Amino acid sequence: MAEFTVGDRDFLVDGRPVRLLSGALHYFRVHEELWPHRLRMLRAMGLNCVETYVPWNLHEPAPGRYADVEALGRFLDAADEAGLWAIVRPGPYICAEWDNGGLPHWLTAAVGARVRTSDPEYLASVERWFGRLLPQVVSRQIDRGGPVIMVQVENEYGSYGSDLPYLSALAALLRTRGIDVPLFTSDGPEDHMLTGGSVPGVLATVNFGSAARAAFETLREHRSGGPLMCMEFWCGWFDNWGAGHVVRDPADAAGTLREILECGASVNIYMAHGGTNFAGRAGANRTGALHDGVLEPDVTSYDYDAPVDEAGRPTEKFWLFREVLAGYGEGPLPDVPTAPPVLGDGPVRAELDVWAPLDEVIDALGGPETRTPMPPSFEELGVDRGLVRYRVAVPGPRRPYPLTLAGLRDLAVVQVDGVRAGVLREEDPVLAEPVAGPAVVEAWVESLGRVNYGPRTGEPKGITGGFLHERQYLHGVRARGLRLDAFDDAAAVAALPFRAPSWPGARGLYRGSFDIASPGDARLWLPGWTRGFVWVNGRCLGRYWAVGPQESLYVPGPVLRAGRNELWVLELEGAGEGHVRLA
Repeated sequence: MAEFTVGDRDFLVDGRPVRLLSGALHYFRVHEELWPHRLRMLRAMGLNCVETYVPWNLHEPAPGRYADVEALGRFLDAADEAGLWAIVRPGPYICAEWDNGGLPHWLTAAVGARVRTSDPEYLASVERWFGRLLPQVVSRQIDRGGPVIMVQVENEYGSYGSDLPYLSALAALLRTRGIDVPLFTSDGPEDHMLTGGSVPGVLATVNFGSAARAAFETLREHRSGGPLMCMEFWCGWFDNWGAGHVVRDPADAAGTLREILECGASVNIYMAHGGTNFAGRAGANRTGALHDGVLEPDVTSYDYDAPVDEAGRPTEKFWLFREVLAGYGEGPLPDVPTAPPVLGDGPVRAELDVWAPLDEVIDALGGPETRTPMPPSFEELGVDRGLVRYRVAVPGPRRPYPLTLAGLRDLAVVQVDGVRAGVLREEDPVLAEPVAGPAVVEAWVESLGRVNYGPRTGEPKGITGGFLHERQYLHGVRARGLRLDAFDDAAAVAALPFRAPSWPGARGLYRGSFDIASPGDARLWLPGWTRGFVWVNGRCLGRYWAVGPQESLYVPGPVLRAGRNELWVLELEGAGEGHVRLA
Protein backbone atom coordinates (compact mmCIF):
# COMPACT_ATOMS: atom_id res chain seq x y z
CA MET A 1 0.00 0.00 0.00
CA ALA A 2 1.10 3.57 -0.64
CA GLU A 3 2.29 5.88 2.13
CA PHE A 4 1.63 9.64 2.26
CA THR A 5 3.95 11.69 4.50
CA VAL A 6 4.92 15.30 5.21
CA GLY A 7 8.57 16.08 4.52
CA ASP A 8 10.66 19.11 5.40
CA ARG A 9 9.50 20.95 2.27
CA ASP A 10 7.35 18.53 0.27
CA PHE A 11 4.48 16.11 0.48
CA LEU A 12 5.76 12.60 -0.23
CA VAL A 13 4.13 9.46 -1.61
CA ASP A 14 6.38 6.49 -0.93
CA GLY A 15 9.23 8.99 -0.59
CA ARG A 16 8.49 10.68 -3.94
CA PRO A 17 7.69 14.44 -3.84
CA VAL A 18 4.17 15.30 -5.01
CA ARG A 19 2.23 18.50 -5.41
CA LEU A 20 -1.34 18.44 -4.09
CA LEU A 21 -3.72 19.98 -6.61
CA SER A 22 -6.98 19.70 -4.71
CA GLY A 23 -10.49 21.05 -5.06
CA ALA A 24 -13.31 21.40 -2.52
CA LEU A 25 -16.49 19.49 -3.30
CA HIS A 26 -18.91 18.80 -0.45
CA TYR A 27 -20.73 15.48 -0.84
CA PHE A 28 -23.69 16.84 1.16
CA ARG A 29 -24.28 19.66 -1.33
CA VAL A 30 -24.48 17.42 -4.41
CA HIS A 31 -27.07 14.75 -5.25
CA GLU A 32 -25.37 11.40 -4.75
CA GLU A 33 -26.09 10.18 -8.29
CA LEU A 34 -24.12 13.18 -9.58
CA TRP A 35 -20.98 12.59 -7.48
CA PRO A 36 -19.17 10.61 -10.23
CA HIS A 37 -19.71 13.34 -12.79
CA ARG A 38 -18.60 16.15 -10.49
CA LEU A 39 -15.47 14.21 -9.45
CA ARG A 40 -14.57 13.57 -13.09
CA MET A 41 -14.96 17.31 -13.70
CA LEU A 42 -12.32 17.94 -11.02
CA ARG A 43 -9.98 15.44 -12.68
CA ALA A 44 -10.56 17.10 -16.05
CA MET A 45 -9.71 20.51 -14.58
CA GLY A 46 -6.29 19.14 -13.64
CA LEU A 47 -6.76 18.19 -9.98
CA ASN A 48 -5.42 15.08 -8.29
CA CYS A 49 -7.30 15.43 -4.98
CA VAL A 50 -10.75 16.32 -3.60
CA GLU A 51 -11.49 17.90 -0.21
CA THR A 52 -14.70 17.70 1.78
CA TYR A 53 -16.04 18.86 5.12
CA VAL A 54 -18.32 16.69 7.27
CA PRO A 55 -21.38 18.43 8.82
CA TRP A 56 -22.05 16.92 12.25
CA ASN A 57 -25.56 18.38 12.47
CA LEU A 58 -26.61 16.68 9.23
CA HIS A 59 -25.63 13.25 10.51
CA GLU A 60 -26.70 13.56 14.18
CA PRO A 61 -29.92 15.63 14.16
CA ALA A 62 -30.68 14.58 17.75
CA PRO A 63 -28.37 13.20 20.44
CA GLY A 64 -27.55 9.59 19.59
CA ARG A 65 -29.82 9.54 16.50
CA TYR A 66 -27.63 9.15 13.42
CA ALA A 67 -28.57 9.74 9.80
CA ASP A 68 -26.58 8.14 6.96
CA VAL A 69 -23.09 8.67 8.37
CA GLU A 70 -22.06 6.14 5.73
CA ALA A 71 -22.56 8.79 3.02
CA LEU A 72 -19.03 10.02 3.70
CA GLY A 73 -17.61 6.55 3.06
CA ARG A 74 -19.55 6.22 -0.19
CA PHE A 75 -18.23 9.59 -1.33
CA LEU A 76 -14.64 8.63 -0.53
CA ASP A 77 -15.12 5.43 -2.52
CA ALA A 78 -16.42 7.49 -5.45
CA ALA A 79 -13.35 9.75 -5.22
CA ASP A 80 -11.11 6.70 -5.29
CA GLU A 81 -12.89 5.37 -8.38
CA ALA A 82 -12.39 8.76 -10.06
CA GLY A 83 -8.64 8.54 -9.44
CA LEU A 84 -8.51 11.27 -6.79
CA TRP A 85 -6.87 11.43 -3.38
CA ALA A 86 -9.07 12.83 -0.61
CA ILE A 87 -8.64 15.35 2.21
CA VAL A 88 -11.22 15.05 4.99
CA ARG A 89 -12.12 17.95 7.29
CA PRO A 90 -14.34 16.43 10.00
CA GLY A 91 -14.54 19.47 12.25
CA PRO A 92 -16.25 19.15 14.66
CA TYR A 93 -16.80 22.78 13.57
CA ILE A 94 -16.60 23.38 9.81
CA CYS A 95 -17.95 26.91 9.05
CA ALA A 96 -18.66 26.20 5.33
CA GLU A 97 -21.54 28.71 5.20
CA TRP A 98 -23.53 25.83 6.72
CA ASP A 99 -26.12 26.19 9.48
CA ASN A 100 -24.37 26.63 12.87
CA GLY A 101 -21.01 25.88 11.25
CA GLY A 102 -21.99 22.20 11.26
CA LEU A 103 -22.41 22.00 15.04
CA PRO A 104 -25.70 20.44 16.20
CA HIS A 105 -28.21 22.94 17.58
CA TRP A 106 -28.86 20.70 20.58
CA LEU A 107 -25.16 20.76 21.46
CA THR A 108 -24.61 24.51 21.25
CA ALA A 109 -27.82 25.03 23.24
CA ALA A 110 -26.43 22.85 26.02
CA VAL A 111 -22.84 24.10 26.25
CA GLY A 112 -23.19 27.72 25.08
CA ALA A 113 -19.91 29.65 25.11
CA ARG A 114 -18.04 26.50 26.14
CA VAL A 115 -18.35 25.19 22.58
CA ARG A 116 -15.04 24.76 20.72
CA THR A 117 -13.04 24.60 23.97
CA SER A 118 -11.54 21.90 26.18
CA ASP A 119 -14.74 21.88 28.26
CA PRO A 120 -15.34 18.25 29.33
CA GLU A 121 -19.05 18.18 28.39
CA TYR A 122 -18.33 19.49 24.89
CA LEU A 123 -15.36 17.18 24.33
CA ALA A 124 -17.36 14.17 25.51
CA SER A 125 -19.92 14.85 22.78
CA VAL A 126 -17.15 15.27 20.19
CA GLU A 127 -15.53 12.00 21.26
CA ARG A 128 -18.82 10.13 20.96
CA TRP A 129 -19.45 11.63 17.50
CA PHE A 130 -15.94 10.86 16.25
CA GLY A 131 -16.36 7.31 17.48
CA ARG A 132 -19.31 7.00 15.10
CA LEU A 133 -17.84 8.97 12.19
CA LEU A 134 -14.16 8.11 11.95
CA PRO A 135 -14.51 4.43 10.96
CA GLN A 136 -15.69 5.79 7.59
CA VAL A 137 -12.28 7.48 7.25
CA VAL A 138 -9.93 5.04 8.99
CA SER A 139 -10.60 2.12 6.65
CA ARG A 140 -10.12 4.38 3.61
CA GLN A 141 -6.68 5.83 4.45
CA ILE A 142 -4.06 5.59 1.75
CA ASP A 143 -1.93 3.08 3.65
CA ARG A 144 -4.95 0.75 3.66
CA GLY A 145 -5.60 1.07 -0.03
CA GLY A 146 -7.98 4.02 0.10
CA PRO A 147 -7.79 7.65 -1.09
CA VAL A 148 -7.55 9.58 2.23
CA ILE A 149 -4.19 11.31 2.57
CA MET A 150 -4.78 14.03 5.21
CA VAL A 151 -7.28 14.90 7.96
CA GLN A 152 -7.85 18.35 9.44
CA VAL A 153 -7.86 19.24 13.15
CA GLU A 154 -10.87 21.56 13.78
CA ASN A 155 -11.23 24.42 11.28
CA GLU A 156 -9.83 27.96 11.20
CA TYR A 157 -9.67 27.84 14.97
CA GLY A 158 -7.36 30.84 15.20
CA SER A 159 -10.22 33.02 13.93
CA TYR A 160 -12.24 32.00 16.98
CA GLY A 161 -10.19 30.99 20.00
CA SER A 162 -6.83 30.25 21.58
CA ASP A 163 -7.52 27.08 23.60
CA LEU A 164 -4.48 25.14 22.39
CA PRO A 165 -5.14 22.27 24.83
CA TYR A 166 -8.45 21.82 22.96
CA LEU A 167 -6.69 21.49 19.60
CA SER A 168 -4.15 19.11 21.12
CA ALA A 169 -6.95 17.02 22.58
CA LEU A 170 -8.64 16.82 19.16
CA ALA A 171 -5.37 15.77 17.49
CA ALA A 172 -4.85 13.09 20.13
CA LEU A 173 -8.44 11.91 19.71
CA LEU A 174 -7.99 11.55 15.94
CA ARG A 175 -4.85 9.48 16.51
CA THR A 176 -6.50 7.35 19.19
CA ARG A 177 -9.42 6.63 16.86
CA GLY A 178 -7.12 5.31 14.14
CA ILE A 179 -6.17 8.28 11.94
CA ASP A 180 -2.59 7.56 10.81
CA VAL A 181 -2.29 9.92 7.83
CA PRO A 182 -0.86 13.42 8.40
CA LEU A 183 -2.96 15.90 10.37
CA PHE A 184 -3.12 19.61 9.56
CA THR A 185 -4.70 22.89 10.63
CA SER A 186 -5.81 25.78 8.42
CA ASP A 187 -6.06 29.46 9.37
CA GLY A 188 -5.90 32.94 7.91
CA PRO A 189 -2.36 34.23 7.26
CA GLU A 190 -2.33 36.53 10.28
CA ASP A 191 -0.21 36.29 13.41
CA HIS A 192 -3.03 35.95 15.92
CA MET A 193 -4.80 33.35 13.79
CA LEU A 194 -1.71 31.20 13.29
CA THR A 195 -0.70 31.40 16.95
CA GLY A 196 -4.23 30.62 18.10
CA GLY A 197 -4.92 27.86 15.61
CA SER A 198 -1.67 25.91 15.17
CA VAL A 199 -0.57 22.81 17.06
CA PRO A 200 3.07 21.72 17.51
CA GLY A 201 3.80 18.67 15.39
CA VAL A 202 0.77 19.26 13.13
CA LEU A 203 1.19 20.78 9.65
CA ALA A 204 -0.05 24.38 9.45
CA THR A 205 -1.66 25.65 6.24
CA VAL A 206 -3.19 29.01 5.31
CA ASN A 207 -6.39 30.23 3.65
CA PHE A 208 -6.67 33.27 1.39
CA GLY A 209 -7.99 34.60 -1.90
CA SER A 210 -5.09 36.78 -3.08
CA ALA A 211 -1.55 37.96 -2.23
CA ALA A 212 -0.16 34.43 -2.09
CA ARG A 213 3.49 35.36 -1.60
CA ALA A 214 2.73 37.58 1.38
CA ALA A 215 0.54 34.87 2.91
CA PHE A 216 3.25 32.24 2.60
CA GLU A 217 5.85 34.64 4.03
CA THR A 218 3.66 35.03 7.13
CA LEU A 219 3.29 31.26 7.40
CA ARG A 220 7.07 30.84 7.18
CA GLU A 221 7.52 33.31 10.03
CA HIS A 222 5.56 30.88 12.19
CA ARG A 223 6.65 27.59 10.62
CA SER A 224 10.10 27.40 9.07
CA GLY A 225 9.59 23.86 7.80
CA GLY A 226 6.97 21.71 6.17
CA PRO A 227 5.27 22.01 2.76
CA LEU A 228 3.55 25.24 1.81
CA MET A 229 -0.15 24.83 1.12
CA CYS A 230 -3.12 27.12 0.64
CA MET A 231 -5.88 24.95 2.08
CA GLU A 232 -8.59 27.33 0.90
CA PHE A 233 -7.90 29.36 -2.20
CA TRP A 234 -11.09 31.44 -2.37
CA CYS A 235 -11.64 31.61 -6.12
CA GLY A 236 -15.16 33.04 -5.70
CA TRP A 237 -17.56 33.83 -2.85
CA PHE A 238 -21.05 33.13 -1.54
CA ASP A 239 -24.22 35.25 -1.73
CA ASN A 240 -26.49 36.67 0.98
CA TRP A 241 -30.23 37.19 0.68
CA GLY A 242 -31.04 40.80 -0.15
CA ALA A 243 -27.55 41.64 -1.45
CA GLY A 244 -25.97 41.57 -4.90
CA HIS A 245 -24.63 38.51 -6.66
CA VAL A 246 -20.88 38.13 -6.02
CA VAL A 247 -18.52 37.21 -8.85
CA ARG A 248 -14.76 37.20 -9.29
CA ASP A 249 -13.03 37.93 -12.56
CA PRO A 250 -11.86 34.58 -13.98
CA ALA A 251 -8.51 35.92 -15.20
CA ASP A 252 -7.79 37.47 -11.79
CA ALA A 253 -8.57 34.18 -10.04
CA ALA A 254 -6.42 32.23 -12.49
CA GLY A 255 -3.57 34.67 -11.91
CA THR A 256 -3.66 34.04 -8.16
CA LEU A 257 -3.77 30.28 -8.73
CA ARG A 258 -0.67 30.58 -10.88
CA GLU A 259 1.03 32.68 -8.18
CA ILE A 260 0.33 29.99 -5.55
CA LEU A 261 1.86 27.30 -7.72
CA GLU A 262 4.85 29.46 -8.67
CA CYS A 263 5.63 29.68 -4.94
CA GLY A 264 6.15 25.93 -4.99
CA ALA A 265 3.01 25.42 -2.92
CA SER A 266 0.16 22.97 -3.03
CA VAL A 267 -3.40 24.21 -3.27
CA ASN A 268 -6.99 23.36 -2.46
CA ILE A 269 -9.40 25.38 -4.63
CA TYR A 270 -12.36 26.52 -2.54
CA MET A 271 -14.78 25.86 -4.11
CA ALA A 272 -13.99 23.72 -7.15
CA HIS A 273 -17.71 22.91 -7.29
CA GLY A 274 -20.04 24.48 -4.75
CA GLY A 275 -23.40 22.76 -5.15
CA THR A 276 -26.58 23.61 -3.25
CA ASN A 277 -27.73 24.20 0.35
CA PHE A 278 -30.65 21.81 0.14
CA ALA A 279 -33.37 21.57 2.81
CA GLY A 280 -32.79 25.01 4.34
CA ARG A 281 -29.34 24.17 5.68
CA ALA A 282 -27.64 27.39 4.58
CA GLY A 283 -25.90 29.28 7.35
CA ALA A 284 -25.55 32.99 8.02
CA ASN A 285 -22.87 35.53 8.81
CA ARG A 286 -22.85 38.79 10.70
CA THR A 287 -21.53 42.08 9.40
CA GLY A 288 -18.72 44.14 10.87
CA ALA A 289 -15.01 43.73 11.41
CA LEU A 290 -15.70 41.58 14.49
CA HIS A 291 -18.57 39.64 12.89
CA ASP A 292 -21.09 40.76 15.50
CA GLY A 293 -23.31 43.07 13.42
CA VAL A 294 -26.45 42.56 11.34
CA LEU A 295 -27.38 39.03 10.30
CA GLU A 296 -26.72 38.19 6.63
CA PRO A 297 -28.37 34.85 5.80
CA ASP A 298 -26.85 32.82 2.97
CA VAL A 299 -28.84 31.92 -0.13
CA THR A 300 -29.80 28.40 -1.17
CA SER A 301 -27.34 28.21 -4.04
CA TYR A 302 -23.73 27.52 -3.11
CA ASP A 303 -22.53 28.06 -6.66
CA TYR A 304 -19.72 30.19 -5.16
CA ASP A 305 -18.80 31.47 -8.65
CA ALA A 306 -16.77 28.25 -8.78
CA PRO A 307 -15.07 26.89 -11.92
CA VAL A 308 -17.68 24.09 -12.05
CA ASP A 309 -21.07 25.76 -11.64
CA GLU A 310 -24.05 24.63 -9.55
CA ALA A 311 -25.33 22.41 -12.35
CA GLY A 312 -21.89 20.84 -12.98
CA ARG A 313 -21.01 22.79 -16.12
CA PRO A 314 -17.55 24.21 -16.91
CA THR A 315 -17.28 27.98 -16.72
CA GLU A 316 -14.70 30.36 -18.17
CA LYS A 317 -12.89 30.03 -14.84
CA PHE A 318 -12.76 26.25 -15.34
CA TRP A 319 -10.97 26.56 -18.68
CA LEU A 320 -8.47 29.13 -17.35
CA PHE A 321 -7.74 26.98 -14.28
CA ARG A 322 -7.33 23.92 -16.46
CA GLU A 323 -4.75 25.79 -18.54
CA VAL A 324 -2.79 26.78 -15.41
CA LEU A 325 -3.01 23.34 -13.78
CA ALA A 326 -1.95 21.50 -16.92
CA GLY A 327 1.59 22.77 -16.36
CA TYR A 328 1.82 21.23 -12.89
CA GLY A 329 0.16 17.84 -13.21
CA GLU A 330 1.49 14.48 -14.33
CA GLY A 331 0.61 13.48 -17.88
CA PRO A 332 -2.14 14.78 -20.17
CA LEU A 333 -5.42 15.86 -18.65
CA PRO A 334 -8.51 13.69 -19.20
CA ASP A 335 -11.26 14.93 -21.49
CA VAL A 336 -14.03 17.01 -19.95
CA PRO A 337 -16.99 14.68 -19.30
CA THR A 338 -20.31 15.21 -21.00
CA ALA A 339 -22.73 17.22 -18.88
CA PRO A 340 -25.67 15.35 -17.33
CA PRO A 341 -28.93 15.63 -19.28
CA VAL A 342 -31.15 18.67 -18.87
CA LEU A 343 -34.92 18.73 -18.79
CA GLY A 344 -35.92 17.59 -22.28
CA ASP A 345 -39.40 19.08 -22.19
CA GLY A 346 -40.08 22.71 -23.01
CA PRO A 347 -40.87 25.08 -20.13
CA VAL A 348 -43.22 23.23 -17.77
CA ARG A 349 -45.98 25.05 -15.93
CA ALA A 350 -46.95 23.34 -12.68
CA GLU A 351 -50.29 24.42 -11.22
CA LEU A 352 -50.73 24.58 -7.44
CA ASP A 353 -54.33 23.50 -7.20
CA VAL A 354 -54.85 22.74 -3.50
CA TRP A 355 -53.78 24.49 -0.29
CA ALA A 356 -53.75 24.03 3.49
CA PRO A 357 -53.59 27.12 5.74
CA LEU A 358 -50.40 27.57 7.74
CA ASP A 359 -52.24 27.33 11.08
CA GLU A 360 -53.59 23.93 10.15
CA VAL A 361 -50.22 22.78 8.81
CA ILE A 362 -48.41 23.59 12.05
CA ASP A 363 -51.19 22.07 14.17
CA ALA A 364 -50.96 18.82 12.19
CA LEU A 365 -47.20 18.53 11.57
CA GLY A 366 -45.72 20.61 14.38
CA GLY A 367 -44.57 19.59 17.81
CA PRO A 368 -46.63 19.87 20.99
CA GLU A 369 -47.76 23.31 22.05
CA THR A 370 -46.05 24.60 25.21
CA ARG A 371 -47.15 27.27 27.67
CA THR A 372 -44.38 29.08 29.55
CA PRO A 373 -43.97 32.47 31.23
CA MET A 374 -41.40 33.54 28.63
CA PRO A 375 -41.09 32.49 24.98
CA PRO A 376 -38.97 29.35 24.50
CA SER A 377 -36.17 29.35 21.96
CA PHE A 378 -36.11 27.14 18.88
CA GLU A 379 -33.54 25.02 20.66
CA GLU A 380 -35.80 24.50 23.68
CA LEU A 381 -38.56 23.38 21.31
CA GLY A 382 -36.23 21.04 19.42
CA VAL A 383 -36.45 23.02 16.16
CA ASP A 384 -33.30 23.13 14.07
CA ARG A 385 -34.71 24.40 10.77
CA GLY A 386 -38.23 25.78 10.38
CA LEU A 387 -40.45 28.18 12.28
CA VAL A 388 -42.25 28.69 15.59
CA ARG A 389 -45.70 30.14 16.21
CA TYR A 390 -45.80 32.21 19.42
CA ARG A 391 -49.11 33.41 20.92
CA VAL A 392 -49.51 35.81 23.82
CA ALA A 393 -52.41 37.85 25.22
CA VAL A 394 -52.27 41.59 25.79
CA PRO A 395 -54.35 42.30 28.93
CA GLY A 396 -56.95 45.01 28.87
CA PRO A 397 -58.47 47.37 28.80
CA ARG A 398 -55.35 49.44 28.18
CA ARG A 399 -54.44 52.13 25.67
CA PRO A 400 -52.08 51.43 22.72
CA TYR A 401 -48.41 50.90 23.53
CA PRO A 402 -45.43 49.88 21.35
CA LEU A 403 -45.02 46.10 21.02
CA THR A 404 -41.45 44.80 20.82
CA LEU A 405 -40.20 41.29 20.07
CA ALA A 406 -37.06 41.63 22.16
CA GLY A 407 -34.12 39.51 21.02
CA LEU A 408 -35.88 38.49 17.81
CA ARG A 409 -33.95 36.04 15.67
CA ASP A 410 -34.54 36.21 12.80
CA LEU A 411 -37.79 37.24 11.09
CA ALA A 412 -41.40 37.38 12.31
CA VAL A 413 -44.75 37.78 10.60
CA VAL A 414 -46.92 39.35 13.31
CA GLN A 415 -50.71 39.29 13.58
CA VAL A 416 -52.91 41.13 16.09
CA ASP A 417 -56.35 39.60 16.57
CA GLY A 418 -55.85 37.67 13.35
CA VAL A 419 -54.93 40.71 11.21
CA ARG A 420 -51.47 41.14 9.69
CA ALA A 421 -49.66 43.86 11.65
CA GLY A 422 -46.15 43.72 10.20
CA VAL A 423 -43.05 41.74 9.24
CA LEU A 424 -40.20 42.33 11.70
CA ARG A 425 -36.46 41.63 11.62
CA GLU A 426 -34.07 41.56 14.56
CA GLU A 427 -32.64 44.98 13.69
CA ASP A 428 -36.13 46.54 13.89
CA PRO A 429 -38.30 44.37 16.18
CA VAL A 430 -41.01 46.96 17.02
CA LEU A 431 -44.42 47.00 15.34
CA ALA A 432 -45.11 50.21 13.43
CA GLU A 433 -48.54 50.62 15.05
CA PRO A 434 -48.95 50.45 18.84
CA VAL A 435 -51.19 47.69 20.20
CA ALA A 436 -54.13 48.25 22.56
CA GLY A 437 -55.50 45.66 24.96
CA PRO A 438 -57.17 43.29 25.22
CA ALA A 439 -55.71 41.59 22.14
CA VAL A 440 -54.11 38.35 21.02
CA VAL A 441 -50.69 38.64 19.34
CA GLU A 442 -49.24 35.92 17.12
CA ALA A 443 -45.62 36.01 15.97
CA TRP A 444 -44.58 33.45 13.37
CA VAL A 445 -40.81 33.43 13.73
CA GLU A 446 -38.53 31.89 11.10
CA SER A 447 -34.86 31.00 11.43
CA LEU A 448 -32.98 32.29 8.39
CA GLY A 449 -29.88 30.22 9.18
CA ARG A 450 -27.64 29.99 12.23
CA VAL A 451 -24.37 31.90 12.30
CA ASN A 452 -21.54 29.81 10.86
CA TYR A 453 -18.51 32.03 11.56
CA GLY A 454 -17.31 34.27 14.35
CA PRO A 455 -18.05 34.84 18.03
CA ARG A 456 -21.83 34.48 17.68
CA THR A 457 -21.75 30.94 16.33
CA GLY A 458 -24.24 28.88 18.33
CA GLU A 459 -26.57 31.73 19.27
CA PRO A 460 -30.20 30.62 19.78
CA LYS A 461 -33.14 31.36 17.51
CA GLY A 462 -36.64 32.59 18.25
CA ILE A 463 -37.82 35.41 20.54
CA THR A 464 -34.88 35.28 22.91
CA GLY A 465 -35.77 38.32 25.05
CA GLY A 466 -39.56 38.27 25.36
CA PHE A 467 -42.69 40.17 24.30
CA LEU A 468 -42.53 43.74 25.61
CA HIS A 469 -45.64 45.95 25.75
CA GLU A 470 -44.08 49.34 26.44
CA ARG A 471 -41.62 48.23 29.20
CA GLN A 472 -43.81 45.42 30.55
CA TYR A 473 -43.20 41.76 29.74
CA LEU A 474 -46.21 39.85 28.47
CA HIS A 475 -46.18 36.46 30.18
CA GLY A 476 -48.01 33.23 29.47
CA VAL A 477 -46.63 32.45 26.01
CA ARG A 478 -47.92 29.53 23.97
CA ALA A 479 -45.47 28.18 21.38
CA ARG A 480 -45.44 25.42 18.78
CA GLY A 481 -42.55 24.58 16.47
CA LEU A 482 -42.65 23.27 12.91
CA ARG A 483 -39.47 21.50 11.81
CA LEU A 484 -38.73 21.27 8.09
CA ASP A 485 -38.05 17.56 8.42
CA ALA A 486 -41.71 17.07 9.43
CA PHE A 487 -42.37 17.19 5.68
CA ASP A 488 -40.30 14.03 5.23
CA ASP A 489 -43.45 12.17 6.30
CA ALA A 490 -45.30 12.10 2.98
CA ALA A 491 -48.33 10.33 4.48
CA ALA A 492 -48.74 13.07 7.10
CA VAL A 493 -48.52 15.72 4.40
CA ALA A 494 -51.11 13.92 2.26
CA ALA A 495 -53.49 13.83 5.25
CA LEU A 496 -53.55 17.63 5.63
CA PRO A 497 -56.95 19.30 5.06
CA PHE A 498 -56.23 20.61 1.56
CA ARG A 499 -58.80 22.76 -0.24
CA ALA A 500 -58.99 24.96 -3.32
CA PRO A 501 -56.94 28.17 -2.91
CA SER A 502 -57.83 31.67 -3.99
CA TRP A 503 -55.28 33.94 -5.64
CA PRO A 504 -53.23 35.83 -4.66
CA GLY A 505 -52.73 33.19 -2.04
CA ALA A 506 -52.44 33.23 1.72
CA ARG A 507 -49.70 31.60 3.78
CA GLY A 508 -49.70 27.82 3.87
CA LEU A 509 -48.74 24.63 2.05
CA TYR A 510 -49.63 24.46 -1.64
CA ARG A 511 -49.65 21.19 -3.56
CA GLY A 512 -49.63 20.42 -7.26
CA SER A 513 -48.08 18.17 -9.86
CA PHE A 514 -46.61 18.24 -13.33
CA ASP A 515 -45.86 15.70 -16.06
CA ILE A 516 -42.59 15.43 -17.97
CA ALA A 517 -41.29 13.00 -20.57
CA SER A 518 -37.51 13.56 -20.38
CA PRO A 519 -36.15 14.20 -16.87
CA GLY A 520 -32.94 16.18 -16.44
CA ASP A 521 -31.42 19.15 -14.63
CA ALA A 522 -33.78 22.12 -14.44
CA ARG A 523 -34.37 25.47 -12.77
CA LEU A 524 -37.59 26.29 -10.90
CA TRP A 525 -39.11 29.80 -10.79
CA LEU A 526 -41.89 31.03 -8.46
CA PRO A 527 -43.40 34.16 -10.04
CA GLY A 528 -44.91 36.49 -7.46
CA TRP A 529 -44.21 34.24 -4.46
CA THR A 530 -42.57 35.84 -1.41
CA ARG A 531 -40.63 33.47 0.83
CA GLY A 532 -40.70 29.80 1.72
CA PHE A 533 -39.53 26.32 0.76
CA VAL A 534 -40.07 23.97 -2.18
CA TRP A 535 -40.21 20.17 -2.37
CA VAL A 536 -40.15 18.11 -5.57
CA ASN A 537 -40.99 14.43 -5.15
CA GLY A 538 -40.30 14.75 -1.43
CA ARG A 539 -36.85 16.34 -1.86
CA CYS A 540 -36.55 19.80 -0.29
CA LEU A 541 -34.78 22.05 -2.81
CA GLY A 542 -34.32 24.81 -0.23
CA ARG A 543 -35.50 28.33 0.53
CA TYR A 544 -36.75 30.83 -2.04
CA TRP A 545 -37.09 34.55 -1.29
CA ALA A 546 -38.20 37.40 -3.51
CA VAL A 547 -35.53 39.75 -2.10
CA GLY A 548 -32.94 38.00 -4.34
CA PRO A 549 -30.29 37.83 -5.64
CA GLN A 550 -31.20 34.18 -6.27
CA GLU A 551 -34.16 34.08 -8.63
CA SER A 552 -34.65 30.34 -9.17
CA LEU A 553 -33.85 27.02 -7.52
CA TYR A 554 -31.66 24.28 -8.98
CA VAL A 555 -33.49 20.97 -9.51
CA PRO A 556 -31.04 18.04 -9.90
CA GLY A 557 -32.07 15.74 -12.72
CA PRO A 558 -32.18 12.62 -10.51
CA VAL A 559 -34.92 14.26 -8.39
CA LEU A 560 -37.28 14.25 -11.38
CA ARG A 561 -38.93 11.23 -12.99
CA ALA A 562 -40.66 10.52 -16.26
CA GLY A 563 -44.42 10.93 -15.86
CA ARG A 564 -46.12 12.53 -12.87
CA ASN A 565 -44.06 14.60 -10.38
CA GLU A 566 -45.30 15.92 -7.03
CA LEU A 567 -44.70 19.55 -5.98
CA TRP A 568 -45.15 21.23 -2.59
CA VAL A 569 -44.60 24.92 -1.82
CA LEU A 570 -44.63 26.18 1.78
CA GLU A 571 -45.29 29.92 1.51
CA LEU A 572 -44.63 31.82 4.75
CA GLU A 573 -45.75 35.34 3.86
CA GLY A 574 -47.93 35.62 0.75
CA ALA A 575 -48.27 33.54 -2.43
CA GLY A 576 -48.31 35.11 -5.86
CA GLU A 577 -49.44 33.40 -9.05
CA GLY A 578 -50.97 29.95 -8.78
CA HIS A 579 -48.16 28.12 -10.54
CA VAL A 580 -44.42 27.60 -10.74
CA ARG A 581 -42.32 27.11 -13.85
CA LEU A 582 -39.55 24.63 -14.67
CA ALA A 583 -37.22 24.91 -17.62
